[in-house]
Amino acid sequence: SSEVLEAIEKVIEDVFKSLAQKKAPVLTVAKRSDWRNVKFTDSVGLQMVPHCTTKQIRSDCPRSASKFARMLKILSMIYKMVQSNSYATKRDIYYSDTLLFGSQLVVDNIINDISCMLKIPRRSLHILSTVNGFVAGNLSYTEEDGTKVNCTCGATAVTVPSNVQGIKNLNSHAKFLLIVEKDATFQRLLDDDFCNRMSPCIMITGKGIPDLNTRLFVRKLWDSFQIPIFTLMDADPHGVEIMCIYKYGSVSMSFEAHHLTVPSIKWLGLLPSDLERLNIHKDVLIPFTKQDQNKLSSLQKRPYIACQPMWKKELEIMAASKLKAEIQVLTSLSSHYLSRVYLPNKLQFGGWI
Repeated sequence: SSEVLEAIEKVIEDVFKSLAQKKAPVLTVAKRSDWRNVKFTDSVGLQMVPHCTTKQIRSDCPRSASKFARMLKILSMIYKMVQSNSYATKRDIYYSDTLLFGSQLVVDNIINDISCMLKIPRRSLHILSTVNGFVAGNLSYTEEDGTKVNCTCGATAVTVPSNVQGIKNLNSHAKFLLIVEKDATFQRLLDDDFCNRMSPCIMITGKGIPDLNTRLFVRKLWDSFQIPIFTLMDADPHGVEIMCIYKYGSVSMSFEAHHLTVPSIKWLGLLPSDLERLNIHKDVLIPFTKQDQNKLSSLQKRPYIACQPMWKKELEIMAASKLKAEIQVLTSLSSHYLSRVYLPNKLQFGGWI
């Protein structure tokens, strides 16, 4: 906490120095969404380069003065929370002054900018994210406040802990971890008692694009158990991108890559090549939209696809067919096909890439 306070004090000191010299104060932040500020390594994923390009948030420029004010406001809130050892959610921060912030998205972006500027992980700023993710399966742990959590697979799942850093006594006999893209598929596998039918496993869903806690939790489980991690995604560009976020990280959070990425993640399904292999009828597939086409073209240019020849091949199949499929397409074969045929066969015979 002293490190956080010192970092904020340094920023405010610079503001005062500028004022004392009758200069307009400026905050300098990294251009987090610029691919030129990111390098790719197979062992870590997307990482921010040490000397990245920056932009200035000026207090004397009409375009950036409001952002300057918002950043100082949030810095002061973080300072008070760290001093008093209290926490707030991003939502709490937004509602503390809706007129100043304007939208939740503005708050979320500023918090990431501050985390990057101070070079301090967001969870150390005493700001909690809203948790979207669910976990189920052969796993138990103790939360920071002493609550014992048992995720043993039943019909209900447990929400991913809001403070992943604080959990301890993790215990599992799981043979693998399965990341499921969508909540509906996750619930379906729970209803089919998948965790108990297969060898013991852990299942996680981020319900689409994963929030920070879900990514931190997947990384924590990987660090703790070193078990294989597989992904079950829709066979579409959006699903592939979500899988890449878990595996290699995102450009905007590349400054935190070491805590968030798990480069050993494997793509289990739904593979575009599976659709042909399983004779899935074209009638149940969905034609590409312009957005899908653009997303796929963007993915094919990403640095991590070049080092994954098998993934590259699957994306080429998708590009040639201009068709996509949701995981639910497997129910056209039989209602329990996913949990009783598709996944067991894939896991038994090594059908991942």
